[in-house]
Amino acid sequence: MRVFVTGATGFVGSAVVRELLGAGHQVLGLARSDTAEAALKGAGVVPYRGDLNDVDGLRTAAGSADGVIHTGFNHDFSDMPGALRTELAALDAFGDALEDSGRPLVISSATGVLTPGRLGTETDGPDPAAPGAHRGEAERAALALAARGVRVSAIRLPASVHSVGDHAFVPHLIRLARETGVSAHLGDGTNRWPAVHRLDAARLYRNALETADTGAVLHAAAEEGVPLRAVAETIGDRLGAPVVSLGEAEATTHFGWILRFARNDNPTSSTATRERYDWRPQEPGLLADLNQNHYFA
Repeated sequence: MRVFVTGATGFVGSAVVRELLGAGHQVLGLARSDTAEAALKGAGVVPYRGDLNDVDGLRTAAGSADGVIHTGFNHDFSDMPGALRTELAALDAFGDALEDSGRPLVISSATGVLTPGRLGTETDGPDPAAPGAHRGEAERAALALAARGVRVSAIRLPASVHSVGDHAFVPHLIRLARETGVSAHLGDGTNRWPAVHRLDAARLYRNALETADTGAVLHAAAEEGVPLRAVAETIGDRLGAPVVSLGEAEATTHFGWILRFARNDNPTSSTATRERYDWRPQEPGLLADLNQNHYFA
């Protein structure tokens, strides 16, 4: 299968590309720079020059492929409405290209769309009040493409997709601990983040591309929920920093833009995903991976 992959040089997308190539697929990867183009060529990928704002280019690339995996997203937390507009336009372009074809489109969503404080399942729809509500709106728009004859599915990624090269929430917590001298959590720290190693996530993307039902929602949660206190304790132990509990006022100053995610209690089940798609995570869990030197180099 010839697969068009957005975010092909990103943290998750690059692992997806390797998984696809290893399974014998051909990959057409979106490249927005000379550096990205060279990296894709070196990996055995055919580069397609463009970015997520180039809807005509996305439409053309998707139309030339047997399927699409969309891992790209504009993670600009200072302009989430703008990021959402870009995402919706890209999804519409994919819909135009794949309409009435039955070809697969696998999009990336987030477990942060789920209602906080209770175990989320694949049958739960996005909660407009959840911390990841902007991703929920995009997820609904993507799944609506099923009505246009697209075999669309959505993979909800956890707050922590971890491995070498991680540059998201956990590394930010490490930076905060280094800058402030303390490793912090809110309250008793029992709020939970689901987690997955990026190689396990990549396997699920391939499974979805090859076999996912139209309109399916899959949960890439290898761990249902790791308490944030345990994450803070591991960081504190590695840095020799005290672990502290913060109240709301102190937490606002300490965590800044990450506060809504640091306080989120987001336990997530992947039972249905494992059973339906024979997904068996094999890689180390979050705390075991966090104890490796690559997070603290």
